[in-house]
Amino acid sequence: MDRTLPHSVLFCCDHNAVRSPMAEGMMKKFYGHACYVQSAGVHNDLEIDGFAVAVCQEIGVELSRHRSRSFDEMQQWGDDLSGFDLVVALSPASQRQALEFTRFFHLEVEYWPVMDATGIGETREAKLASYRQARDQIKAQMIRRFGPPTEPQ
Repeated sequence: MDRTLPHSVLFCCDHNAVRSPMAEGMMKKFYGHACYVQSAGVHNDLEIDGFAVAVCQEIGVELSRHRSRSFDEMQQWGDDLSGFDLVVALSPASQRQALEFTRFFHLEVEYWPVMDATGIGETREAKLASYRQARDQIKAQMIRRFGPPTEPQ
């Protein structure tokens, strides 16, 4: 496993409302500005999820200002997908979308299976527990892939 930090990473999931914003925020917090980081969704039909904001705040990651965006919007706004060294897909749909782009660009795509915390749990505490589990899955994969955080926590 290559543990060197890429120059640029794009995290993607279904809606850019939970998993990929959490990954983007944690990557920036753990590794600073040594790497350009963005996130996108297959769709942009949801705002940032309040439970994602809450569980990331617990570890000092600020997500409340995140604005969700899709792959299509990224391209419309001039973010060239071919400019990313690594695309990390956090859901099966986003993996398919990322692999579709590899037909046109040479992109390294990794799939990190991370649970979809939305819809799990009846109470606020049960929902928070499922979001924490997703957050911790992302954190574990990130440390496994890129090594221990380089920024003070």
